[in-house]
Amino acid sequence: MEIFIPWDLVKGYVPFDVAPKYIPHVYGITFTLFAMFYSILGGLHSIVLGDMIKYAIMTVACISIAVIAMSHLNGQTLNVPDGWHNPFFGWKLDLDWTGIAEDANKKIEEDGFSLFSLFFGMMLLKGVFASLAGPAPNYDMQKVLSTRSPKEASKMTGFVSIILLPIRYSMVIGLTVLALLYYDRLNLKGPGGMTDFEMILPAAINTFLPTGVLGLVLTGLLGAFMGTFSGTLNAAQAYIVNDIYLKYYNPNASTRKIISMNYIVGVAVVFIGIGLGLMANNVNDILQWIVGGLYGGYVAANCLKWYWWRFNANGFFWGMAVGIIAALLMPYFTSGLPLYWWPLLFILSLTGSIVGTYATAPTDMKVLKSFYKTVRPWGFWAPVHAEVVAEDPTFLANKRFKLDMFNAVLGIIAQLCLTILPMYFILNMQTPLWITIAVLAVLVFVLKRTWWNKLED
Repeated sequence: MEIFIPWDLVKGYVPFDVAPKYIPHVYGITFTLFAMFYSILGGLHSIVLGDMIKYAIMTVACISIAVIAMSHLNGQTLNVPDGWHNPFFGWKLDLDWTGIAEDANKKIEEDGFSLFSLFFGMMLLKGVFASLAGPAPNYDMQKVLSTRSPKEASKMTGFVSIILLPIRYSMVIGLTVLALLYYDRLNLKGPGGMTDFEMILPAAINTFLPTGVLGLVLTGLLGAFMGTFSGTLNAAQAYIVNDIYLKYYNPNASTRKIISMNYIVGVAVVFIGIGLGLMANNVNDILQWIVGGLYGGYVAANCLKWYWWRFNANGFFWGMAVGIIAALLMPYFTSGLPLYWWPLLFILSLTGSIVGTYATAPTDMKVLKSFYKTVRPWGFWAPVHAEVVAEDPTFLANKRFKLDMFNAVLGIIAQLCLTILPMYFILNMQTPLWITIAVLAVLVFVLKRTWWNKLED
C-alpha cells in the first residue's frame, strides 16, 4: 500500500511522526483494524458474501492483467536464464540470473532454494500429511461443514481448484511477464541498495496497469486479504469461545455474554497477531515458518484422529501442544529453511500424540461406534469394526482405499495442469499448451467415471 498511497500524501493527516522503516507497519495495522471490525461485526455470512464479490472483481482483474501481459509480450522475448521455461528440475534449481538480475542469485541462496529438490520433497511430504489430516481447522473446515451432505462437500472442494487456479495464475504469470520484460524500469532498490524482490508485485501493478484495472486489482487484493483474515479470525473466535469459554468457564452464558466474549476474543487475537507481525523480517520468513514449522507441529494430531481408534482428546491436546511449542521455539535454536525441519517437528508432535493418548483411557466405545458408522474411515479401526458388526452384521467397512488413492493421484495431476495451463497460454508456448489440454481432458474423462459418478456411494 506504501507504493499505491505514497506516505507524502498521508503524513499531513497523521498526528504523529513515523520513522521511514515503520511506514509499512502503519499501513498494515490500519488495514488490519478495518478487517478486524468487518469480521467481528459481520460474522460468517458477510465473509461468504464478501468472498463472492471479491472473486467476481478478481476474475475481471486477472483476465485484464493476462491480456495486458500478452499484448506487451507479443513479438518480444523474455530475458530469462536457461531452464526457466522447464517445469522440471534436478537436485539444484540451476537458474543463473547473472547479467539479467544480479541480486536474484543471492536471493535464491539466502532463501534456501538452491537445493530445490530437497525443498520440493519437504513440501510434498508436508502436503501429503496435511491432506491426510483433512480440511484445515480454520475457515476451510467451516466451509466444508456448511455443506448439506458429504457429496456436496466433495463437489465444493473439487470446484475450488477448477474455479480458483486458472484465474489466480493468469494474474501471477501476467505480472511475472511484465516484471521480466521491464525489470530495469521498476524501482526495486531497498535499504542498502539491494533489490527488494517483495516490491516486484506492487511495482509491476503500479507501473503497467491502467487506472481502471489498477483499481480493480487493488480492490480484489484487499478483498482477498480481508476474506482470508476475516475467515481465520472468525474460526479463532469460534474455537476459543465454544471450546474453552463455554465448555470450561461459563456453560450457561447468555447470548449477550457470548457476543461480548466474541468481541473481546476477536480484538485480543488481532492484537496478538499484530505483535507477531511486527517481529517478522519479510514475507518469505513468516511463510516458511507457517508451512514448515506450524504445519509440522499440528498435522500429526490431525492425521491420527481419522485413522486410529485409540486416539483421544488427551492425545490430540498433547500432540498439538508439543508440536506448536516446538515450532515456536524452532527459530531460536535452528538455522536454514523452517521447512527442512518439518520431519523433526512432525516426529515430536507424533510422540506427544501417542504418549498423551496412552496416558488416559480410550474414548467411550459408544462415541467411537457412532463416528465409525457415520464416517467409515480407513485405518486401524478393527476393535470398533468388530463391535459395529456384532450389532449390525450387514455393515460393510470402507473398501474404496485403492480407488480413492487412484483418484487423489489423478486429482493432483489435474490441479498441476490447471495451474500451468494459463502460464503456457499467456507465454504462447503452443506445444506444451496443447499437451496440457490433452492431459487435462483425459483426466476429466476418467475422474467423471471414477470419482464424480460414485459420489452417491
